[in-house]
Amino acid sequence: MTPATPSPAPAPSSQSPEAQPQRLVLLQGVNLLEGPDLPHRRADVLIRGGVLEWISPGSPGSSPGPFSPGEAGRTADSDQAAGANQILDAELIPGADLWLAPPLVDPHSSLEDPLLGQAETLQSLAAAAAAGGYGTVALLPWGPEWRDRPERLALGWPEPLELLLWGSFSQNGADQDLARHGDQIAAGAVGLACSDQLPPLPLLERGLRLAEMGSHPVLLPPRDGSLCQQGFVRERVEALRAGWPVDPVASERLPLDLILGLSELLPAAPLRLMNISTQEAVRRLACQSAPPPASVHWWHLVADSSRLDPADGGWRTVPSLGGPQDRQALIAALADGVLQAVAVHHQALDAEELLLPLDQRRPGLAGHGRVLPLLWQALVVEAGWGVEPLWQALCWGPAAFLGLHPPSLQPLSRRWILFDPTAPSGSDHGQGESLAANRPPQLGSGQGALVGSGLRGPAGWWAPGFPRP
Repeated sequence: MTPATPSPAPAPSSQSPEAQPQRLVLLQGVNLLEGPDLPHRRADVLIRGGVLEWISPGSPGSSPGPFSPGEAGRTADSDQAAGANQILDAELIPGADLWLAPPLVDPHSSLEDPLLGQAETLQSLAAAAAAGGYGTVALLPWGPEWRDRPERLALGWPEPLELLLWGSFSQNGADQDLARHGDQIAAGAVGLACSDQLPPLPLLERGLRLAEMGSHPVLLPPRDGSLCQQGFVRERVEALRAGWPVDPVASERLPLDLILGLSELLPAAPLRLMNISTQEAVRRLACQSAPPPASVHWWHLVADSSRLDPADGGWRTVPSLGGPQDRQALIAALADGVLQAVAVHHQALDAEELLLPLDQRRPGLAGHGRVLPLLWQALVVEAGWGVEPLWQALCWGPAAFLGLHPPSLQPLSRRWILFDPTAPSGSDHGQGESLAANRPPQLGSGQGALVGSGLRGPAGWWAPGFPRP
C-alpha cells in the first residue's frame, strides 16, 4: 500500500503565539465526553488561556442521536452562552464536529536514554505525547541503565502531564534474580514490568508469592523469543506469500498458557498481559472466566500483513505483526472487553539505525501523534464504533489497567483535548517535537487532528489556523 499523500497544512493562525495564552474561546454545542459510563452530550464550554473555565450544565445523555460525521449540532443553553459571550468577549467557535474529552493514557512505552538520547529524550517525548493528546504515559524500565532500583525512578514531567514509571521485576532485566520490588513500589513505581519476553517460570512464581508489589500490577509479555525463529511477521498466508521471515503463533500461545496457569494457581496476583497479538490468544482469553487484564499494541489494530507495502515502515514490531484475521479478532476482543487497553508502546529509533536492512534493525514504532487519528478511522469510521468505546480503549481502560482513577473533565483544569475528525491530519501532525525516525506510515484518509489541548504550552493550546474558515 502506497502511503497517502499528506493533506495541505492548515493556513497560518491569525493570532501570534504571544496572543494565544489569554485567548478566550467559547465552544458552542461541542460534543462532550465527561467520564466513563457517561454518554456524550452537547454543551457550551468556555476556555481561557488553556484552562477549562466553564461547562454548561446538563444531564448525562442529553446529546443528539449517535454521532455521524458532519451531523449538524444545536447549541445547548444558548441564552446563557450568549450572555457569557457578550460579557467575556469570547471568540465563538461552532463545536458540532468537535469532541472535547479527557486526555489519553498510554499504559506502556519505552525511553532508553531520557537525557542524552539520539532517538528520543524525556523532553521530546513529553512534547510528542502532548501533541498527540496523551496526558499520562507509563514508561517501562527498559534501557542501557535498567530502571530497577529506587534511585533510577526519579524521572518526571511538569504538570499537567503525568509521567508514571514501571519498576523492574528482575535485576537489570536479566531474568536471573529478583529486583527489590517493595523498594521500587515505595519509591513510586506504578507496578513491575519484565523485558519483552516472559521470565523463567520459577523466578516469576517466586516473585509473585513474595507479593512485595501488593496490589500494584505486574506486566507480563506472553512471548518466548526462542520460539520466534528470527521471524518478524506472524505466520499467516499473506506473510508466506510475500516471503517474509515468519514468527509462529506458538511463540505467543505457549507463554500465554503458562501465565494463565499461574493466574489460576495464584488468583490474587495482580497480573497484566502486555500486547496480545493473535486471534489464537484472543480465543484463549475469551474462554477464561476471569483472565488477567490485557493490552494491545495500537498498530496491530490499524495495520496487518495485507495492508502494508513492502517499502512501508511499520513492519517490525514486538510482538510480530499479524494478518487480517488477527487484526479483526483484536478489534472484536477490544469491543467485547476481552482486551482492556490500547498501548502506544513507543520505541524510538534514530535515522542512522533506519539505514540498516529491515531484518537487521531493532523492532519498534514511534507514534503518539498518530494513534488517535488512525484509530478513529479504523474503529469509528470503518468498524462503526461509537466514540465512548474508543475513549474507553484509549483513556479509561488504560487508566484502570494501571490502577488509576478514571480521567474526567474538570473545571479549572488544563487536562483536556479537543479533537476534530474532519480536519486534515498532515503527515507529521503531532510528531514535530519527537526525535524518533521510525514513525508509522500515513494510512487511511489522512483526516483527524487535535485542534486544541491544555496539555501543551501557551503557544500550542490551539492548532495553527483553528478554527478553519
